Amino acid sequence: MTSQMVKSQTAKSWFPYALLVAAAIALDQWVKHLVETGLAFQEKVDLVPFLALYRTYNTGIAFSMFSSFGDTGLVVIAAFVVAFVLYLAARTPPGHVLTRIGFALIVGGALGNLLDRATYGHVIDYILFHTPVWSFAIFNLADAFIAVGAVLVVFDELIGWRREAKPSSD
Repeated sequence: MTSQMVKSQTAKSWFPYALLVAAAIALDQWVKHLVETGLAFQEKVDLVPFLALYRTYNTGIAFSMFSSFGDTGLVVIAAFVVAFVLYLAARTPPGHVLTRIGFALIVGGALGNLLDRATYGHVIDYILFHTPVWSFAIFNLADAFIAVGAVLVVFDELIGWRREAKPSSD
């Protein structure tokens, strides 16, 4: 096989994941646009007894951590995280489809939030899980993509460890 054919095969094998990244970013940005243009700032809109929409801004990363780093510092951190996840994804064997999907969701979510931070200086959050006496941190679809992606990566790794741990019947 020529090196051109290998490059073409590699590009084809990553195409569905690149498409998933693009879809995650597009969906995240579209929903955030709808929230920004149609939801009053910091006014709770109950959907069901435990779930509400509540538009607010996050100036940090993950539950407002590192907000003291400033916009530029947080953009740099996010860019390094995306680069590291892409590095891990590139080292993932083609058979680990769940891991690759997980990495694509993580990258899509991280880039969606990175776009917010670079554009507005904050991330737009709007999903609130709550009870009458407790509430979870307010988050967005990009955060959900990151969390689901991380679960998929861990799940696929656990499956892999189980496969390797099975004794062979010789």
